[in-house]
Amino acid sequence: PVYKRQLFPDAILGEKFDQGTTVWENDGVRLWTQGDDGVGIISFKTKMNTVNDQVLDGIQHAIGIAEEQLKAVVIWQTSEPFSAGADLKGALGLLQAGKVKEFDAMVANFQRTSMRIKHALVPVVSAVRGLCLGGGCEFQMHSARTVAALESYIGLVEAGVGLLPAGGGLHELAIRAAQSNPSDPFEALKKVFETVAMAKVSASALEAKQLGLLRDSDVVVFNAYELLYVAKQVAGSLAESGYRPPLYARNIPVAGDVGTATFKASLANLQAGYFASEHDVAIATRIADTLCGGAIERGSLVDEEWLLALERKHFVELAQTEKTQSRIAHTMTTGKPLRN
Repeated sequence: PVYKRQLFPDAILGEKFDQGTTVWENDGVRLWTQGDDGVGIISFKTKMNTVNDQVLDGIQHAIGIAEEQLKAVVIWQTSEPFSAGADLKGALGLLQAGKVKEFDAMVANFQRTSMRIKHALVPVVSAVRGLCLGGGCEFQMHSARTVAALESYIGLVEAGVGLLPAGGGLHELAIRAAQSNPSDPFEALKKVFETVAMAKVSASALEAKQLGLLRDSDVVVFNAYELLYVAKQVAGSLAESGYRPPLYARNIPVAGDVGTATFKASLANLQAGYFASEHDVAIATRIADTLCGGAIERGSLVDEEWLLALERKHFVELAQTEKTQSRIAHTMTTGKPLRN
């Protein structure tokens, strides 16, 4: 009975498992099924399961097929990590060639993919194990439910390369803060602001809940080999219980310019104590501005599109700065963050 829960157990040398039936694939992802339970599985084909244009387009197309032919979808990788985030090489290439419009379009497509996951007509469940960074983290944040192996290292790490989360991550955190405390979303933002601005990565799935990167309703599995089995069960149960996607949020109360000013005050202290460079503060200020809904009055009501546009604007502006481009290039060559 134990091994029935392990659809892909730890393989002995030369051991092969049923790879399922391919429903559709492109260069970025494969949509496949295993058995006849009506649950599709999306797996990435890229190195370290990073996210490029083919993956973005592939996810959107695969969800469209699932809505017509299947009852639920699980995003699961055949091997760790879940995703190391966006493909920086392609992004940096566009920037260095001065193709800002194309870069902006790529960011917009990233956001569109996250929203497609969130508002899909069938439940999309993310099955996370290993590294789940940046764009990968944003995909699991927008899924109907996340099932995470205990040893999952989840984080929005864009600040480390001089950027901010712009695949819908900050917009989702702002919405969650507003839902948890509509009268004063700032309280809930304090915790997540630190998580994002310091590019914190959880040491486990349980810690990811404390950091606000997983929801209380998300499931933690102790045996990583049972992950796919549990995720398929969760996806199936959501579908069977009459799942409906959330409506597009219209009236989201935000912390506004007062919230941003409060964050800026604490950042000034960090800079004065030499704990943060000038560029660190510039990045963190933009993160604060996005989380708080921009330069508008505290308690103003905005919609999702407003938050997404704000996130995209800050991301594209940061990406054009010389210091951010140096950070991206340095991380790509050495694998370590640059402090400039």
